[in-house]
Amino acid sequence: MVGTIVVAVSVGILIGLTLGALGGGGSILTVPALVYLLSVEPQSATGASLIIVGITSIVAALGHARARHVHWRAAVVFGIFGSLTAFAGSILNRSVDPQILLLAFAALMIVAAGAMLRRTRRGHDADVPTPNPAETEEMRPSAVAVTTKPAKVKITSSQVVKLVGSALVVGFLTGFLGVGGGFLIVPALVLALGYSMPVAVGTSLVIISITSAGAFTERLGTGAAIPWEIVVPFTLAAIAGSFAGRVISDRVSATTLTRSFAVLLLVVAVYVTVQASMAL
Repeated sequence: MVGTIVVAVSVGILIGLTLGALGGGGSILTVPALVYLLSVEPQSATGASLIIVGITSIVAALGHARARHVHWRAAVVFGIFGSLTAFAGSILNRSVDPQILLLAFAALMIVAAGAMLRRTRRGHDADVPTPNPAETEEMRPSAVAVTTKPAKVKITSSQVVKLVGSALVVGFLTGFLGVGGGFLIVPALVLALGYSMPVAVGTSLVIISITSAGAFTERLGTGAAIPWEIVVPFTLAAIAGSFAGRVISDRVSATTLTRSFAVLLLVVAVYVTVQASMAL
């Protein structure tokens, strides 16, 4: 039992670091860790993952919110639409073989990673935070003209469509696979809405907590046992790791974070492809 707790705490810290620094990625590692390292049954692991990732994400989001790195309106819209399909995906989780979907899922991650890498190579101001509509404008020094105040960001109808579309896809995957979806939410916010990496990370954490709650709500009463003796230390360790991840996100440039996230997407995509192919 002691060995199990040690493993749970160690992996939890790693998951928290990933969530805190990158706003995602950790959730896709949670289910394999529960299944292969902690011997939890797959269906129970997906439910446990939603608890771990959901709680850790909302705690990690608090630090990002204090730094004004959360776009609340986008998070709420994304979370509401994502929760709708998360509910449906959770139902299908019990009746559909996910291997084909996993392969398409891996292909989507590769496309997103490639797009993010191209964005940093083209110098799209990855290190300059995108103005957050929730932030108040600050007065510049008197030597600077008033016109240098940051303009408010206006979301176009095309961006709204992309936001809702991304939410529906991410929500379904959250419910179907028991993952938070941050590895897709962050690219969607960066590429579709033009958010800087810090704002995308903070907003993603809020979205993950909302969609995870929606997916877990559907699983209540399905009979899947939750291994609380593992979930509790795992979650506490992940929360601690998320604080360290928050520090990392403050001290590392947005370009480095973006590229690191893209590499993580590629690594996970390769892993998912190999595992899904072997399971076919």
